[in-house]
Amino acid sequence: MPHEIRLVTEKELRRVVQLDLDIIDCIESAFSALATRDVVMPPVLSMALPHVNAEVDVKTAYVPGLDGFALKVSPGFFNNPSLGLPSLNGLMVLLSAQTGQVQAVYLDNGYLTDVRTAAAGAVAARHLAPETVTTMGVLGTGVQAGLQVIAATKVRPVEKVLVWGRSLEKANLLAADLRTTLGVDAQMVPDRHELVAACQLVVTATPARDAILDAGCLHPGLHITAMGSDQEDKNELSPRILAQADVLVCDRISQCATLGELRTALENGLMTRTGKAVELGEVIAGAAAGRTSNDQITVCDLTGTGVQDTAIATLTLGRVVKAQAGTTLTT
Repeated sequence: MPHEIRLVTEKELRRVVQLDLDIIDCIESAFSALATRDVVMPPVLSMALPHVNAEVDVKTAYVPGLDGFALKVSPGFFNNPSLGLPSLNGLMVLLSAQTGQVQAVYLDNGYLTDVRTAAAGAVAARHLAPETVTTMGVLGTGVQAGLQVIAATKVRPVEKVLVWGRSLEKANLLAADLRTTLGVDAQMVPDRHELVAACQLVVTATPARDAILDAGCLHPGLHITAMGSDQEDKNELSPRILAQADVLVCDRISQCATLGELRTALENGLMTRTGKAVELGEVIAGAAAGRTSNDQITVCDLTGTGVQDTAIATLTLGRVVKAQAGTTLTT
């Protein structure tokens, strides 16, 4: 019997998949499933390649009720810019949850990962940020930093956005882009702790290996989402921030304990166990408490999960078929 596989390029995916509320809701449902269904999600396969300044991650998850499951390969080769090539690329393969046959191959170069990661930040903001956010801040100046702001403002409309980066030039450029894209007052702030003091919602989206925020910046009503730490040598938040937070939420506790901000807090002894942490899916499903008052300090540690990849890959196939995008291969 002939079998059809949909092959879709990054250009075509960008045409049919944009960061919108449907995708945010899709990722929220995926986190809820992680807490309430028999999801199968193995640990991240992470391969460091120090000889070529590179790393490769592989993520996957099976979610009962979804027609397919994704297998994602994310290479990062950080010498590539010297060769005129992007540092990040990769692809997703969507397989049938009933037969295991390949349904689609997305040659997305990390685009779908960018979108689902930003959507996760919005989910965290929806459930953990104060109900009213007038000022949001972002630490970081890359693609993900901008997407995190765009996603968060879909669930928490803001009046002002503040941007900090190690490069003031890049921070100014991102602020200008956000002014144009969102039509809000967006400004560069040279002092990251002053940025946090002025905000109710802060997202850290950097590749930092040493903490860029300490506990002295904490104030009542603050929510921080840290999503830059996804490797054993990365760290954006002082462990004291996690220890002092009223509510600490992880996308997956076991994964954050090895790859995320939680890992650093455990290694430093400021947290002696993971019992304080709850998972984002538990908060969404009502099985654990998130923010219960506007003056609490809340922190969300996001490392990126395979369940997000399966969710967005499945949603994407529906949009691709509807738009008649991609190339159909018959095997």
